[in-house]
Amino acid sequence: MSVVNHRTGTASRRGAPGFGLLLSLVAFSIAPFNVAVSSAPLLTGDGGTPAFYAWSEELDGQPGKILRQEPGPVDLANADRSVRILYISTDGLDGKRKVPVSGVLYIPKGVAPKDGWPLIAWAHGTVGVADVCAPSFGGRSERDVTYLNFWLQQGYAIVATDYQGLGVPGAHPYLATRPEAYSVLDSIRAVQRASFGLSKKVVVVGQSQGGAAAFATAAYAPSYAAELDIRGAVATGTPYFSPEAQAARRAKRSPDAVDGKLAYTFLLLSTVEQIDSSFSMTDFVTDAAQPVVIGVSKTCLRQIARQIIDAKLTYNLSFKKDPAPMLSKVVELMGYPTLSIKAPVFLGTGGRDADVPPEVQLHLGADACANGTRIEQHVYPELDHSGAVNASTVDSVVFVRKIFAGEEIGGNCASRPRL
Repeated sequence: MSVVNHRTGTASRRGAPGFGLLLSLVAFSIAPFNVAVSSAPLLTGDGGTPAFYAWSEELDGQPGKILRQEPGPVDLANADRSVRILYISTDGLDGKRKVPVSGVLYIPKGVAPKDGWPLIAWAHGTVGVADVCAPSFGGRSERDVTYLNFWLQQGYAIVATDYQGLGVPGAHPYLATRPEAYSVLDSIRAVQRASFGLSKKVVVVGQSQGGAAAFATAAYAPSYAAELDIRGAVATGTPYFSPEAQAARRAKRSPDAVDGKLAYTFLLLSTVEQIDSSFSMTDFVTDAAQPVVIGVSKTCLRQIARQIIDAKLTYNLSFKKDPAPMLSKVVELMGYPTLSIKAPVFLGTGGRDADVPPEVQLHLGADACANGTRIEQHVYPELDHSGAVNASTVDSVVFVRKIFAGEEIGGNCASRPRL
Protein backbone atom coordinates (compact mmCIF):
# COMPACT_ATOMS: atom_id res chain seq x y z
CA MET A 1 0.00 0.00 0.00
CA SER A 2 1.42 3.36 -0.97
CA VAL A 3 1.67 6.12 1.60
CA VAL A 4 0.95 9.70 0.63
CA ASN A 5 3.32 12.09 2.40
CA HIS A 6 2.30 15.72 2.44
CA ARG A 7 0.75 18.22 4.80
CA THR A 8 -3.00 18.73 4.69
CA GLY A 9 -5.65 20.20 6.92
CA THR A 10 -5.88 23.40 8.88
CA ALA A 11 -4.12 24.70 11.94
CA SER A 12 -7.17 24.36 14.18
CA ARG A 13 -9.77 21.59 14.28
CA ARG A 14 -13.15 21.28 15.92
CA GLY A 15 -13.99 18.51 18.37
CA ALA A 16 -14.06 15.05 16.84
CA PRO A 17 -17.21 13.10 16.00
CA GLY A 18 -17.77 10.00 18.08
CA PHE A 19 -16.86 6.34 18.02
CA GLY A 20 -20.36 5.39 16.89
CA LEU A 21 -20.34 2.29 14.73
CA LEU A 22 -16.91 1.30 15.97
CA LEU A 23 -18.31 0.86 19.47
CA SER A 24 -20.90 -1.57 18.19
CA LEU A 25 -18.37 -3.71 16.32
CA VAL A 26 -15.96 -4.63 19.07
CA ALA A 27 -16.11 -6.08 22.56
CA PHE A 28 -13.59 -5.73 25.30
CA SER A 29 -11.39 -8.06 27.34
CA ILE A 30 -9.81 -6.70 30.51
CA ALA A 31 -6.33 -8.20 30.25
CA PRO A 32 -2.77 -7.18 29.43
CA PHE A 33 -1.95 -7.82 25.80
CA ASN A 34 0.91 -9.36 23.92
CA VAL A 35 0.72 -8.95 20.18
CA ALA A 36 2.96 -9.81 17.27
CA VAL A 37 3.81 -6.64 15.39
CA SER A 38 3.46 -6.80 11.63
CA SER A 39 6.54 -6.30 9.48
CA ALA A 40 4.47 -5.60 6.36
CA PRO A 41 4.29 -2.14 4.74
CA LEU A 42 1.89 -0.03 6.78
CA LEU A 43 -0.54 2.78 6.21
CA THR A 44 1.57 4.91 8.51
CA GLY A 45 0.54 8.39 7.48
CA ASP A 46 4.20 9.42 7.65
CA GLY A 47 5.41 12.78 6.42
CA GLY A 48 4.43 16.41 6.27
CA THR A 49 6.04 17.49 9.54
CA PRO A 50 9.34 19.41 9.75
CA ALA A 51 12.76 18.01 10.53
CA PHE A 52 12.30 18.53 14.26
CA TYR A 53 10.07 15.46 14.38
CA ALA A 54 12.52 13.13 12.62
CA TRP A 55 15.26 11.21 14.42
CA SER A 56 17.68 9.08 12.40
CA GLU A 57 20.32 8.44 15.04
CA GLU A 58 20.36 5.65 17.59
CA LEU A 59 17.97 6.23 20.48
CA ASP A 60 20.67 6.31 23.12
CA GLY A 61 19.27 6.67 26.61
CA GLN A 62 16.38 5.63 28.80
CA PRO A 63 12.68 6.32 28.16
CA GLY A 64 11.98 9.91 29.14
CA LYS A 65 15.22 11.33 27.77
CA ILE A 66 14.71 14.54 25.78
CA LEU A 67 16.32 14.23 22.36
CA ARG A 68 15.78 17.84 21.33
CA GLN A 69 13.66 20.84 22.17
CA GLU A 70 12.68 24.17 20.63
CA PRO A 71 10.24 27.01 21.29
CA GLY A 72 6.74 25.59 21.00
CA PRO A 73 3.49 26.84 19.47
CA VAL A 74 1.84 29.99 20.83
CA ASP A 75 -1.63 28.48 20.75
CA LEU A 76 -2.55 28.84 24.44
CA ALA A 77 -2.97 32.44 25.62
CA ASN A 78 -2.57 31.56 29.29
CA ALA A 79 0.86 30.04 28.78
CA ASP A 80 3.89 32.15 29.62
CA ARG A 81 5.89 30.00 27.21
CA SER A 82 5.83 26.63 25.53
CA VAL A 83 8.54 24.16 24.58
CA ARG A 84 8.19 21.56 21.86
CA ILE A 85 10.01 18.36 22.82
CA LEU A 86 11.11 15.13 21.16
CA TYR A 87 11.77 12.38 23.68
CA ILE A 88 12.40 8.66 23.99
CA SER A 89 9.57 6.30 24.84
CA THR A 90 8.88 2.58 24.59
CA ASP A 91 6.89 1.07 21.75
CA GLY A 92 3.64 0.17 23.46
CA LEU A 93 2.89 -2.60 21.00
CA ASP A 94 5.96 -4.79 21.54
CA GLY A 95 6.86 -3.30 24.93
CA LYS A 96 10.57 -3.33 24.11
CA ARG A 97 11.67 -1.16 21.20
CA LYS A 98 12.56 2.48 21.83
CA VAL A 99 10.67 5.07 19.79
CA PRO A 100 10.79 8.86 19.53
CA VAL A 101 7.64 10.71 20.58
CA SER A 102 6.84 14.41 20.31
CA GLY A 103 4.89 16.76 22.53
CA VAL A 104 4.69 20.22 24.08
CA LEU A 105 5.24 21.60 27.57
CA TYR A 106 3.25 24.71 28.55
CA ILE A 107 4.39 26.83 31.50
CA PRO A 108 1.72 29.04 33.14
CA LYS A 109 2.10 32.73 33.81
CA GLY A 110 3.08 33.97 37.22
CA VAL A 111 5.54 32.87 39.87
CA ALA A 112 6.05 29.16 40.42
CA PRO A 113 5.44 27.66 43.88
CA LYS A 114 8.64 26.94 45.80
CA ASP A 115 8.44 23.24 44.94
CA GLY A 116 7.71 23.97 41.26
CA TRP A 117 4.63 24.08 39.06
CA PRO A 118 2.24 21.15 39.69
CA LEU A 119 1.96 19.25 36.43
CA ILE A 120 -1.00 18.13 34.37
CA ALA A 121 -0.28 15.50 31.70
CA TRP A 122 -2.79 16.03 28.90
CA ALA A 123 -3.96 13.12 26.73
CA HIS A 124 -5.77 14.35 23.62
CA GLY A 125 -8.77 12.87 21.85
CA THR A 126 -8.85 11.37 18.37
CA VAL A 127 -7.23 13.49 15.68
CA GLY A 128 -6.36 10.86 13.06
CA VAL A 129 -3.29 8.74 12.36
CA ALA A 130 -1.38 10.93 9.88
CA ASP A 131 1.69 12.78 11.17
CA VAL A 132 0.18 16.12 10.24
CA CYS A 133 -2.59 15.53 12.79
CA ALA A 134 -0.17 15.69 15.74
CA PRO A 135 -1.55 18.53 17.92
CA SER A 136 1.93 19.96 18.56
CA PHE A 137 2.12 20.59 14.81
CA GLY A 138 -1.40 20.76 13.39
CA GLY A 139 -3.06 22.73 16.18
CA ARG A 140 -5.84 22.06 18.68
CA SER A 141 -9.61 22.41 18.56
CA GLU A 142 -11.23 25.51 20.04
CA ARG A 143 -12.71 23.29 22.75
CA ASP A 144 -9.31 21.94 23.75
CA VAL A 145 -7.73 25.40 23.67
CA THR A 146 -10.40 26.62 26.10
CA TYR A 147 -9.93 23.56 28.30
CA LEU A 148 -6.14 23.72 28.48
CA ASN A 149 -6.19 27.47 29.04
CA PHE A 150 -8.46 26.84 32.00
CA TRP A 151 -5.93 24.54 33.65
CA LEU A 152 -3.07 26.94 32.95
CA GLN A 153 -5.08 29.71 34.61
CA GLN A 154 -5.34 27.54 37.72
CA GLY A 155 -1.54 27.54 37.96
CA TYR A 156 -0.76 24.13 36.47
CA ALA A 157 1.93 23.40 33.91
CA ILE A 158 0.79 21.08 31.11
CA VAL A 159 2.77 18.47 29.21
CA ALA A 160 0.87 17.32 26.13
CA THR A 161 2.13 14.26 24.27
CA ASP A 162 1.24 13.64 20.64
CA TYR A 163 1.33 9.83 21.26
CA GLN A 164 3.49 7.25 19.56
CA GLY A 165 3.48 7.56 15.76
CA LEU A 166 1.85 11.00 15.48
CA GLY A 167 4.16 13.68 14.08
CA VAL A 168 7.09 11.27 14.08
CA PRO A 169 7.99 8.40 11.73
CA GLY A 170 6.12 5.18 12.29
CA ALA A 171 2.46 4.28 12.54
CA HIS A 172 0.14 5.51 15.28
CA PRO A 173 -1.54 2.50 16.97
CA TYR A 174 -4.92 4.16 17.26
CA LEU A 175 -6.91 3.38 20.43
CA ALA A 176 -4.19 1.06 21.75
CA THR A 177 -4.02 2.09 25.39
CA ARG A 178 -0.55 0.84 26.32
CA PRO A 179 1.24 2.94 23.64
CA GLU A 180 -0.78 5.95 24.77
CA ALA A 181 0.03 5.36 28.43
CA TYR A 182 3.75 4.88 27.76
CA SER A 183 3.80 8.08 25.69
CA VAL A 184 2.12 10.01 28.51
CA LEU A 185 4.33 8.57 31.24
CA ASP A 186 7.54 9.23 29.34
CA SER A 187 6.44 12.80 28.56
CA ILE A 188 6.18 13.30 32.33
CA ARG A 189 9.61 11.81 32.87
CA ALA A 190 11.05 14.00 30.13
CA VAL A 191 9.89 17.35 31.46
CA GLN A 192 10.40 16.55 35.15
CA ARG A 193 14.01 15.51 34.58
CA ALA A 194 14.79 18.74 32.73
CA SER A 195 15.18 22.22 34.22
CA PHE A 196 11.64 23.51 33.75
CA GLY A 197 10.84 24.24 37.41
CA LEU A 198 8.20 21.54 37.78
CA SER A 199 6.86 19.83 40.86
CA LYS A 200 6.95 16.05 41.13
CA LYS A 201 3.17 15.98 41.59
CA VAL A 202 1.16 14.96 38.50
CA VAL A 203 -2.49 14.56 37.53
CA VAL A 204 -3.30 12.94 34.19
CA VAL A 205 -6.19 14.51 32.25
CA GLY A 206 -7.72 13.25 29.02
CA GLN A 207 -10.79 13.31 26.78
CA SER A 208 -12.35 10.59 24.58
CA GLN A 209 -9.41 8.59 23.16
CA GLY A 210 -7.43 10.58 25.70
CA GLY A 211 -9.90 9.65 28.44
CA ALA A 212 -8.96 6.03 27.83
CA ALA A 213 -5.30 7.08 27.72
CA ALA A 214 -5.62 8.87 31.07
CA PHE A 215 -7.29 5.87 32.71
CA ALA A 216 -4.69 3.55 31.18
CA THR A 217 -1.84 5.82 32.28
CA ALA A 218 -2.98 5.56 35.89
CA ALA A 219 -3.26 1.78 35.46
CA TYR A 220 0.18 1.29 33.89
CA ALA A 221 2.08 3.76 36.06
CA PRO A 222 2.87 1.39 38.97
CA SER A 223 4.52 -1.17 36.66
CA TYR A 224 6.07 1.09 34.00
CA ALA A 225 6.96 4.29 35.88
CA ALA A 226 6.68 3.58 39.59
CA GLU A 227 8.94 6.52 40.44
CA LEU A 228 6.38 9.04 39.20
CA ASP A 229 3.99 10.66 41.67
CA ILE A 230 0.74 10.19 39.75
CA ARG A 231 -1.81 11.69 42.14
CA GLY A 232 -4.93 10.92 40.09
CA ALA A 233 -6.66 11.05 36.71
CA VAL A 234 -9.46 13.09 35.14
CA ALA A 235 -11.19 11.51 32.14
CA THR A 236 -14.17 12.70 30.12
CA GLY A 237 -16.02 10.82 27.39
CA THR A 238 -14.05 7.68 28.25
CA PRO A 239 -14.44 4.59 26.01
CA TYR A 240 -14.96 1.17 27.55
CA PHE A 241 -15.57 -1.86 25.39
CA SER A 242 -17.19 -4.27 27.83
CA PRO A 243 -19.70 -6.70 26.27
CA GLU A 244 -22.44 -5.46 28.61
CA ALA A 245 -21.84 -1.83 27.77
CA GLN A 246 -21.96 -2.50 24.04
CA ALA A 247 -24.88 -4.93 23.80
CA ALA A 248 -27.49 -2.20 23.48
CA ARG A 249 -25.45 -0.28 20.95
CA ARG A 250 -25.20 -3.10 18.43
CA ALA A 251 -28.95 -3.20 18.02
CA LYS A 252 -29.21 0.54 17.40
CA ARG A 253 -26.71 0.98 14.56
CA SER A 254 -27.97 0.75 11.02
CA PRO A 255 -25.41 -0.54 8.49
CA ASP A 256 -27.27 1.44 5.82
CA ALA A 257 -27.06 4.87 7.43
CA VAL A 258 -24.65 7.51 6.12
CA ASP A 259 -22.45 8.21 9.12
CA GLY A 260 -19.22 10.18 9.44
CA LYS A 261 -18.44 8.11 12.52
CA LEU A 262 -17.32 5.38 10.13
CA ALA A 263 -14.05 7.30 10.16
CA TYR A 264 -13.24 5.60 13.46
CA THR A 265 -13.59 2.18 11.90
CA PHE A 266 -11.11 3.10 9.17
CA LEU A 267 -8.68 4.50 11.71
CA LEU A 268 -8.87 1.36 13.82
CA LEU A 269 -8.32 -0.83 10.76
CA SER A 270 -5.01 0.99 10.30
CA THR A 271 -4.08 -0.43 13.71
CA VAL A 272 -4.98 -3.93 12.52
CA GLU A 273 -2.46 -3.45 9.71
CA GLN A 274 0.25 -2.90 12.32
CA ILE A 275 -0.30 -6.20 14.10
CA ASP A 276 -1.40 -8.53 11.28
CA SER A 277 0.90 -8.77 8.26
CA SER A 278 -1.78 -10.64 6.29
CA PHE A 279 -4.27 -7.79 6.52
CA SER A 280 -4.61 -4.88 4.12
CA MET A 281 -7.50 -2.46 4.45
CA THR A 282 -7.79 -2.12 0.68
CA ASP A 283 -8.78 -5.80 0.42
CA PHE A 284 -11.86 -5.17 2.54
CA VAL A 285 -13.24 -1.90 1.21
CA THR A 286 -15.30 -1.21 -1.88
CA ASP A 287 -14.09 0.92 -4.77
CA ALA A 288 -16.27 3.74 -3.46
CA ALA A 289 -14.40 3.71 -0.15
CA GLN A 290 -10.87 3.48 -1.55
CA PRO A 291 -10.42 7.30 -1.51
CA VAL A 292 -11.24 7.23 2.21
CA VAL A 293 -8.43 4.71 2.79
CA ILE A 294 -6.01 7.06 1.07
CA GLY A 295 -7.43 9.92 3.13
CA VAL A 296 -6.62 8.08 6.34
CA SER A 297 -2.93 8.25 5.43
CA LYS A 298 -2.79 11.96 4.71
CA THR A 299 -5.65 13.84 6.40
CA CYS A 300 -7.16 14.17 9.85
CA LEU A 301 -10.38 12.97 11.44
CA ARG A 302 -12.60 15.89 10.52
CA GLN A 303 -11.61 15.67 6.86
CA ILE A 304 -12.05 11.87 6.77
CA ALA A 305 -15.53 12.14 8.27
CA ARG A 306 -16.45 14.85 5.76
CA GLN A 307 -15.18 12.66 2.91
CA ILE A 308 -17.43 9.81 4.07
CA ILE A 309 -20.48 12.07 4.31
CA ASP A 310 -19.85 13.72 0.95
CA ALA A 311 -19.56 10.30 -0.70
CA LYS A 312 -22.74 9.17 1.12
CA LEU A 313 -20.99 6.09 2.40
CA THR A 314 -22.70 3.64 4.72
CA TYR A 315 -21.17 0.64 6.42
CA ASN A 316 -22.56 -1.69 3.76
CA LEU A 317 -21.43 0.59 0.93
CA SER A 318 -17.93 0.88 2.41
CA PHE A 319 -17.02 -2.76 2.94
CA LYS A 320 -17.15 -5.68 0.55
CA LYS A 321 -16.06 -8.00 3.36
CA ASP A 322 -17.14 -7.63 6.97
CA PRO A 323 -14.19 -6.13 8.90
CA ALA A 324 -15.58 -7.09 12.32
CA PRO A 325 -13.44 -10.27 12.62
CA MET A 326 -10.33 -8.18 11.87
CA LEU A 327 -11.35 -5.49 14.36
CA SER A 328 -11.60 -8.17 17.02
CA LYS A 329 -7.81 -8.58 16.70
CA VAL A 330 -7.28 -5.22 18.41
CA VAL A 331 -9.77 -5.72 21.23
CA GLU A 332 -7.05 -6.46 23.78
CA LEU A 333 -5.08 -3.39 22.73
CA MET A 334 -8.00 -1.14 23.65
CA GLY A 335 -8.28 -2.55 27.17
CA TYR A 336 -6.89 -1.62 30.54
CA PRO A 337 -4.40 -3.84 32.39
CA THR A 338 -6.50 -3.49 35.52
CA LEU A 339 -9.60 -1.72 36.77
CA SER A 340 -8.10 -1.51 40.22
CA ILE A 341 -6.37 1.87 40.12
CA LYS A 342 -4.36 3.06 43.11
CA ALA A 343 -4.95 6.75 42.41
CA PRO A 344 -8.47 8.26 42.44
CA VAL A 345 -10.17 8.79 39.09
CA PHE A 346 -12.67 11.48 38.04
CA LEU A 347 -15.07 10.45 35.25
CA GLY A 348 -17.10 13.14 33.49
CA THR A 349 -19.96 12.05 31.24
CA GLY A 350 -22.35 13.92 28.97
CA GLY A 351 -25.88 12.56 29.33
CA ARG A 352 -26.43 13.12 25.61
CA ASP A 353 -23.10 11.73 24.50
CA ALA A 354 -23.75 9.99 21.17
CA ASP A 355 -20.05 9.33 20.62
CA VAL A 356 -19.20 7.29 23.70
CA PRO A 357 -22.69 6.59 25.08
CA PRO A 358 -23.26 7.42 28.74
CA GLU A 359 -24.21 3.78 29.42
CA VAL A 360 -20.69 2.79 28.38
CA GLN A 361 -19.06 5.32 30.68
CA LEU A 362 -21.31 4.40 33.60
CA HIS A 363 -20.38 0.74 33.12
CA LEU A 364 -16.73 1.72 33.40
CA GLY A 365 -17.42 3.59 36.62
CA ALA A 366 -19.38 0.66 38.05
CA ASP A 367 -16.76 -1.92 37.15
CA ALA A 368 -13.88 0.22 38.42
CA CYS A 369 -15.75 0.81 41.69
CA ALA A 370 -16.33 -2.93 42.00
CA ASN A 371 -12.57 -3.40 41.66
CA GLY A 372 -11.81 -1.00 44.48
CA THR A 373 -10.93 2.16 42.55
CA ARG A 374 -11.95 5.44 44.13
CA ILE A 375 -14.18 6.81 41.39
CA GLU A 376 -15.79 10.22 41.39
CA GLN A 377 -18.28 10.16 38.51
CA HIS A 378 -20.45 13.02 37.32
CA VAL A 379 -23.11 13.07 34.60
CA TYR A 380 -24.08 16.32 32.88
CA PRO A 381 -27.56 15.38 31.57
CA GLU A 382 -28.02 17.97 28.83
CA LEU A 383 -24.49 17.86 27.39
CA ASP A 384 -22.94 15.83 24.59
CA HIS A 385 -19.49 14.31 24.14
CA SER A 386 -17.80 17.62 23.46
CA GLY A 387 -19.89 19.84 25.70
CA ALA A 388 -19.09 17.86 28.84
CA VAL A 389 -15.36 18.60 28.52
CA ASN A 390 -15.34 22.23 29.63
CA ALA A 391 -18.57 22.01 31.66
CA SER A 392 -17.05 19.31 33.85
CA THR A 393 -14.36 21.67 35.14
CA VAL A 394 -16.80 22.98 37.75
CA ASP A 395 -16.33 19.62 39.48
CA SER A 396 -12.97 18.40 38.21
CA VAL A 397 -11.15 21.54 39.36
CA VAL A 398 -12.18 20.80 42.95
CA PHE A 399 -11.06 17.19 42.53
CA VAL A 400 -7.67 18.25 41.14
CA ARG A 401 -7.09 20.90 43.82
CA LYS A 402 -7.73 18.37 46.55
CA ILE A 403 -5.37 15.87 44.96
CA PHE A 404 -2.51 18.35 44.65
CA ALA A 405 -3.15 19.50 48.21
CA GLY A 406 -2.83 15.94 49.46
CA GLU A 407 -6.43 15.72 50.65
CA GLU A 408 -8.19 12.38 50.75
CA ILE A 409 -10.48 11.57 47.82
CA GLY A 410 -13.15 9.09 48.81
CA GLY A 411 -15.09 9.07 45.54
CA ASN A 412 -18.81 8.55 45.11
CA CYS A 413 -19.02 4.84 44.32
CA ALA A 414 -21.82 4.40 46.83
CA SER A 415 -23.91 7.13 45.24
CA ARG A 416 -22.75 7.19 41.63
CA PRO A 417 -25.15 8.76 39.13
CA ARG A 418 -27.51 6.48 37.23
CA LEU A 419 -29.33 7.05 33.96
